[in-house]
Amino acid sequence: MNSRLIKELPELVANNVISHDVAAKIEDYYSTKQTETPNRLFAIFGVLGSLLVGLGIILILAHNWDHFNRMTKTILAFIPLLIGQVIVGFSILKEKSQAWKEASGTFLFFAVGSSIALVSQIYNIPGNLSTYILTWIAICLPVMYLLKSNMLAILHLVFSTYYAFEVGYGHFSIDETPWLYLLLIALALPHYLELLKHKASHNITSIFNWLYPLSFTIVLGAFVNDLSELGFLMYLLLFSLFYNIGKLPYFDDQKLRRNGYLIFGSLGIIILMLIMSFDDFWFVEQLLFNAQESYVSFVLAIANVMLLIWSYNRQWIKSFNLFQYVFIVFLIMYLFQLNLPTIGTLIVNVLIFVLGLTTVKIGVDKFHFGILNYGLCIVTALVICRFFDTNISFVVRGLLFVGVGVGFFLTNYIMLQKQKRNKEQLK
Repeated sequence: MNSRLIKELPELVANNVISHDVAAKIEDYYSTKQTETPNRLFAIFGVLGSLLVGLGIILILAHNWDHFNRMTKTILAFIPLLIGQVIVGFSILKEKSQAWKEASGTFLFFAVGSSIALVSQIYNIPGNLSTYILTWIAICLPVMYLLKSNMLAILHLVFSTYYAFEVGYGHFSIDETPWLYLLLIALALPHYLELLKHKASHNITSIFNWLYPLSFTIVLGAFVNDLSELGFLMYLLLFSLFYNIGKLPYFDDQKLRRNGYLIFGSLGIIILMLIMSFDDFWFVEQLLFNAQESYVSFVLAIANVMLLIWSYNRQWIKSFNLFQYVFIVFLIMYLFQLNLPTIGTLIVNVLIFVLGLTTVKIGVDKFHFGILNYGLCIVTALVICRFFDTNISFVVRGLLFVGVGVGFFLTNYIMLQKQKRNKEQLK
């Protein structure tokens, strides 16, 4: 398609459709895109090659490891590290392409990890897995900024998450909270903010838009020690924060598939509320407001409120969206320690139904069938949940399912017809 357009440029210039300057700019634009594509492919395959080479070296050494003496083992432990440093230095001094830097940085990252593990094994240095991962990440962090490497930033985020998982959920670290995880994430944030500032619509930025909320979702449970009841509130506040972040123009102006914050936040809120919609959930025990979970909940609540205030001041919020404010209702319910199953269940069910209708309206306003059907799925999920914990007859239950099915069909049909009419009017 691009080559065909470029071939037609002389004809367009000859017929005075476009000027020579515009034709030159179009040709430069597509030639730049064609040169960037191979570079991206080279970066991807370079990183994969570095991973395979590193794994191959480890396997070869592991197979013959017992036959070496201590000095030989020590030398072999440092050889991959030295090779990685030489390649990284070569990439920097010769100002090689970003693909070179990504590949060399990835090789050095795993070389550091293998060297630490081998030296610890050779000299019987005591330690546990979490300490090993933390040391590995800390050593490689400066290399990420030195090379401005996206792959190293991804590896930093993945291994930081694994470190927090090991500390918070590990069998040998019961009741430990991975506070250092927050520091590790904060140290990597400047790289992510730089991507958001200069490459907001790039695929690599979209990957981070998914990885960060996924990491926080996995790790937050490690901050729950004794009060599991507050764990639900913590996660609801976290998902609300994701949703409010996803509504910022930096993310909301992107395609939906690039906005991991909005999708994580919406799905998390709905899933948690569906769990809370059952009667048994609202037998809440006496809560202690001086516990760690209370402090974490307080910080998340303040973050939500401050983000909403900032959005209002910047006039980014144009209309009312219940998803952005639903956390306030649950804060009030937990603050007064509501222990009335009937009232709590009724409030949650009404909220879920309204959120479903809100999502349907958003889908209709944006002519987005995915959002529209997601809203209908929310209502359907609510009906299914009530199917199991209500005493209404099967006839009524069947009619509810029929009504929801008809609603699916009619809503999609009406919006499709409206979309066709709009297209015909544009013609």
